[in-house]
Amino acid sequence: VQLVESGGGLVRPGGSLRLSCPTSQFTYGHTDMSWVRQAPGKQPEWVSSINSDGSLTDYAGPVKGRFTISRDTAKKTLYLQMNSLKVEDTAVYYCSPTWGSSTPWGQGTQVTVSS
Repeated sequence: VQLVESGGGLVRPGGSLRLSCPTSQFTYGHTDMSWVRQAPGKQPEWVSSINSDGSLTDYAGPVKGRFTISRDTAKKTLYLQMNSLKVEDTAVYYCSPTWGSSTPWGQGTQVTVSS
């Protein structure tokens, strides 16, 4: 199973990006999902999670108030809206089919925050 993340890019500090991940390849899209990121030279870290129907979310401290996880169950797509981006948000971002996961899946999408 390959989860194909998209939406990454180069953005200046304070900017925004929205990441996407199709969930249809995994249990027909009905599973808890997480976003995980891995910065250069660092271990992967959990960013955010959402339950199967989108009614429950959770965020890691460094992104709380700036990132919003959501999902479109009809389109079977997971999103991560990232606002007020900081240099320290630079990482490869992955979606993962588990609540609270810090295990990357798929190829990831590169997010670079730089002035």
